[in-house]
Order: sequence, then structure tokens, then C-alpha cells
Amino acid sequence: MRNAAIAFDPNAFITKIDSGKTTREYRTKQIVFAQGDAADAVFYVQSGKVKLTVVSPRGKEAVIGLLERESFFGEGCLAGQPLRMSTASAIQPSSIIRVGRTTMIRLLHREPEFAEVFTAYLLSRNVRIEEDLVDQLFNSSEKRLARLLLLLAHFGKDSRPESVIPKVSQDTLAAMVGTTRSRVSYFMNRFRKMGFIHYNGGLQVHSALLSVVLRD
Repeated sequence: MRNAAIAFDPNAFITKIDSGKTTREYRTKQIVFAQGDAADAVFYVQSGKVKLTVVSPRGKEAVIGLLERESFFGEGCLAGQPLRMSTASAIQPSSIIRVGRTTMIRLLHREPEFAEVFTAYLLSRNVRIEEDLVDQLFNSSEKRLARLLLLLAHFGKDSRPESVIPKVSQDTLAAMVGTTRSRVSYFMNRFRKMGFIHYNGGLQVHSALLSVVLRD
């Protein structure tokens, strides 16, 4: 018997919410919310992609996440977070649903199927954050870049030997890996020469890139 959480469609459910919800179209680079803004809603990416960034007191920026369609973000408000700890901006034309904090809490209490899907999403993202932390602590920038490319290509989620990554700038890759753009460029050229990636209407990542991640 198929699990109800898997069969449940959060996108169809959220679009049917009558009150406490707004949908807005965002242009590329347009800000959804900024670091320090009041945290009063949860957002859902109906289409497009969103980038999460954090800026340190000294002005250094780090990319902490790239969110695709059917992703939630801004959920910190549900845990009592008063202000946004990051900036969310569209990296391509995007349609984003905003659900007010009060409405979201009511839905989680009244709709068990939705609550199960939402909780499962948060848990899976928490695991990803822990893996990213371990990656930053123990792996070289070359391995971190290889792992990031595999994740962006959804490696392991299907049986395809290669996947195409949507356009992501080397500056963004560098900010996510925690290195310089020149180092990213160097490693990307190296991966291409080794046959791990190639450019053909977009960046294609081959499963053989996993050998870089697994290498001692």
C-alpha cells in the first residue's frame, strides 16, 4: 500500500488555501526577504529557483542553499525566530507562495497529511545541512565542489548515468563551496578534462565524478 505522505501533493494543497496566503511572481535577482526582516511567514517555491545567502558583520557573503520547485523556506518563524537570518532571492523567474505564520500553524495542526510531508521535508533538509557541515570541516575544496555538483544534478535519485545542472554561476558555486571563483574555475576545467563533466546545452555531470568524492 502506498504511503499517504508520498501520495499527498503539497503543491495542490497549498494552492487551495483560501486565506492567509498570497502568490507573487519574482524576477531574476529579486529579493523575497532580506536578512534582518521580520520573520512572519513560510514560503513555498511553486516554480523557479531561490538562493539563500548570509552576510557576515564584515560583509562576507556565503550561499547556504539553492532551493528548487516544491521547496519550503522561511520556516524559522515557526520556531519563534523573530528576524530573518538569511536573504532569499530568485535566481530565475519564480512563482512563490507566501503563507502567513498563523495560517501555517493552523494547517499543521488541522491537516495531518500536510504536517507529515512538511516535517519529512524539514528532516531531510536538516540531514543535508549536517552533511554540508561535515563536508566543510573535513573535505578539500575539490571534493566539496564535486559533491555539490552531484547534489545539484540529483545524483542517486534515478538511474540516469548523467544529469544536466540548471545554470549556476561559478561565483555562486564558489560561495557555496567556501573557496574562490578562480579555484572553482580550475577544478571545473580539471573535471572536464577528466571526462567527469561536459558542456552541451548546459552543464552535464557524469556519475564518474563520484570517484573524486570517494577518493582518499
